[in-house]
Amino acid sequence: MNWLWWVLIFFGVGGFTKIADMGRTALRTRHERKLELLESQQAREREQREALESASRPPQPICGCTHHLAKHDKQGRCHETVEVPVAWDGEKKPTGYGPGPCNCQQYIGPQPLSTYYAEDLTDLA
Repeated sequence: MNWLWWVLIFFGVGGFTKIADMGRTALRTRHERKLELLESQQAREREQREALESASRPPQPICGCTHHLAKHDKQGRCHETVEVPVAWDGEKKPTGYGPGPCNCQQYIGPQPLSTYYAEDLTDLA
């Protein structure tokens, strides 16, 4: 009967509430860590998928001006329109932009290979 008084005192002081709060906190922390682990696994899988997709694509002939080789003529001059500063403030910082020609002079990069068609050999004898 003496133990019954100790149990009543324990519940009366709020011991059960403290234990329940610690349990809830532990479960919440575990849940947050599980979510972080799942997110990191999904990000890793996404990166691997993107790497595989980019490995299967041929390289794109992109100039240093970030324009495609198709935007350059035979002499290497770029024909793309870009935003250039048209107005400046007192400290010579641009405040307004407008369309203007790209100042790139020449495409320097991998030359795309031509595609050739070769018929299959049928008579190997």
